[in-house]
Amino acid sequence: MNEVKLAVIGGSGVYDIEALTDVEERHVTTPYGDPSDRIVIGSLSDMRIAFLPRHGRGHRLTPGEVPYRANIWALKSLGVERIISVSACGSMKEKYQPRHVVIPDQIYDNTRHRTYSFFGDGLVAHLSFAEPFCPHLRGLAAEAVRKAGGTVHEGGTFITIEGPRFSTRGESLVYRSWGVDIIGMTAVPEAQLAREAEICYATIAHVTDYDVWHEEEEAVNVEMLIANLMANAALTKRSIAELVPLLGNERPCDCGQALATAFITRRDLIPQAKIEELGPIVARYF
Repeated sequence: MNEVKLAVIGGSGVYDIEALTDVEERHVTTPYGDPSDRIVIGSLSDMRIAFLPRHGRGHRLTPGEVPYRANIWALKSLGVERIISVSACGSMKEKYQPRHVVIPDQIYDNTRHRTYSFFGDGLVAHLSFAEPFCPHLRGLAAEAVRKAGGTVHEGGTFITIEGPRFSTRGESLVYRSWGVDIIGMTAVPEAQLAREAEICYATIAHVTDYDVWHEEEEAVNVEMLIANLMANAALTKRSIAELVPLLGNERPCDCGQALATAFITRRDLIPQAKIEELGPIVARYF
């Protein structure tokens, strides 16, 4: 059986990919508890793909409850080298219309209560995160969405808020004044953990609303969000199918060596238990 090199983390409204064949489900135990759900592994265009619903099947987990470390550790343990994150987002600019797709290139973190790193407890690593999304995978994702017939915008800053509530109008107007492009609740710490795990990571962000800043549009609500997500669900799945043939075996980016110069703790002081905990992530360096 081919190795699982690509994973899709499905966001709100995307809980499965029906086109997968030869499907199996895998329960992965991690040092951080269970992932959001069982990982579905199937074939698409002769590639084995892992699919994980971020909020669990049936959307049981709030953005703050998602076990981000367990999810990324589990995918890394399966051999995953690339992750496509599918996310719902609000638009902070007129040009990003509902049912458009944005492939962001930057993140602004406005969360408060999450566990952001695999490191600590005796092992310190400082990673470069100037480019939080893999540039190469971003480009391929944008091309795939275009091939699938979507309206796609490349680039933009994705502000991540704590949730689970939507923004107040005052908050939304402040975020707009900062120049951010889209708003959501799950890019952090997922993108950072993927980088720590040396996995390429890109987001296909589906615009569902104008948040609450737009005076001529209805304020975001769950009914609006779900309606637009469902309208874009087929586009999401077509985009994944278009992406697979674009992926080569090589990764012409630096994501796969993100930890090479990141460790700062003196080797003889690093607890063996920590190295074992992070086995799939750091084993090749120790």
